[in-house]
Amino acid sequence: MKKTLISGLLLITLSTTVSCVDNPYVTEDNYLEKPNAGSSWIIGLQKQLALTTNIVVINTEITSDNYFNNYTQYTKVFDIPQIDYFDPDVNNLQSTVQTLREMAVYGLNTVAPKDGTLKPSDLAFMHFCLGYSSLLSGELFVALPESELGKVIDSRTFLTLAIQSFEKAYALETDTKVKNVYALLQARAYYRLGDKSKAKQQATLALSDPKMLYNVRFDGKNNVPNEMQNAVYDALPNRLAPLPRLDYLDPKFFSVGTPQNDQKPLALVKAEEAYLILSEVALASNQLAQSQDYLNQLLDLVAQRPVEMVDDKKETRNGGKRTDYPLKAVGVKFSSDQPVLQGYVLDRQQGKVPVYMVSGTKVTKAQVAQVTSENELLYLIYLLRQEIFFAEGRRLTDLGIKFPISQIEQGNNPNVKDEHTKALIPSFIPNKLQMDDFMVDKVTGVVTMKYDMNRILVQNKTDKNILPLFK
Repeated sequence: MKKTLISGLLLITLSTTVSCVDNPYVTEDNYLEKPNAGSSWIIGLQKQLALTTNIVVINTEITSDNYFNNYTQYTKVFDIPQIDYFDPDVNNLQSTVQTLREMAVYGLNTVAPKDGTLKPSDLAFMHFCLGYSSLLSGELFVALPESELGKVIDSRTFLTLAIQSFEKAYALETDTKVKNVYALLQARAYYRLGDKSKAKQQATLALSDPKMLYNVRFDGKNNVPNEMQNAVYDALPNRLAPLPRLDYLDPKFFSVGTPQNDQKPLALVKAEEAYLILSEVALASNQLAQSQDYLNQLLDLVAQRPVEMVDDKKETRNGGKRTDYPLKAVGVKFSSDQPVLQGYVLDRQQGKVPVYMVSGTKVTKAQVAQVTSENELLYLIYLLRQEIFFAEGRRLTDLGIKFPISQIEQGNNPNVKDEHTKALIPSFIPNKLQMDDFMVDKVTGVVTMKYDMNRILVQNKTDKNILPLFK
């Protein structure tokens, strides 16, 4: 690892522990001899986890069909979707994921051996951060270097590395609730690899905590705000506009009083995912009734998650790129051949609106019970995945889209080949902004989605880039 990178990581950590100017005389050796070196590195990792979450969630939500960037802030082209290796947002995304990795590696290999006061749970957290960076690398990128300027490895290898790190975190952790978090992260990686047996095993283990919730926390006072909260609530005009059929789920994050003092957490791991994995595993194993049962248990959990009534009258969807977002309570059609549904678009001028702070959905047990075929239930599973993980940066992976290695990395790393600099956008993904597109009936106000992407996913379930359990 280069000295410049180490210095940069030290700078990140030190800036989280003291409120003063950076000290140019603090060297690596000086830092490592300090009695609080390990604990301060943990704080630095926590900060980097929040920073990584911000960049990942903003960019992936815009690239997916969840949100449209209706303003000038953030990426201008990911909505198309257009993903170029020379795009600075691609480089920023790659950089933040790799910074989390390198900080975790440095903590484990250099800081921890120097600080005997670190607890097993601290070491577990470092392994978790390393695993999480590998998980993001595998889910979001076609390939990435395994280390600074190292050889390039593919997404499946990163998922395997993630599992290894989560296993180490699980073994070291002493808190049962946190161990369950690490088990579910293993299930998530096994699911993405298409390993039904291991995914089921780890998801079942994780549900020993049936209401599991592991949050990333933000700190507005120390310049680590929740950027999704800023984009969908605090900033005016609110910069991101949800797909109208997801309008009722926006905003997921909000502030009361001064935003700086009220930064809402973001769910990084939650029990809902275990039920979704188990349901899909059962369906892929031709156990339709069992799959339905897991979805019913999921809906019971979602009904218990907190809901806040929030004043959102300032939301006018008036970023300027598109001016026909519905602002009244109008009907919605998921596609032109589907019925008109109510309750998906809210009139925010009529009073406070419900905010589903952890998970929300309009899928009901009655809908689950009415299903008679694999494809119908698979459709509900992916609709649930979209709604429950809304605004959490998870949708893009379900769509099969992956980012390339950045031009800056290619220019410095001879291991990067031209093939690594091409984004993966499956052929079934609509282009030219159509994934976010909709039509508004000028007479009735009914909003019709141009594409129902969950239907398209089911129709293309044999594509190697999506629905990993159906291969």
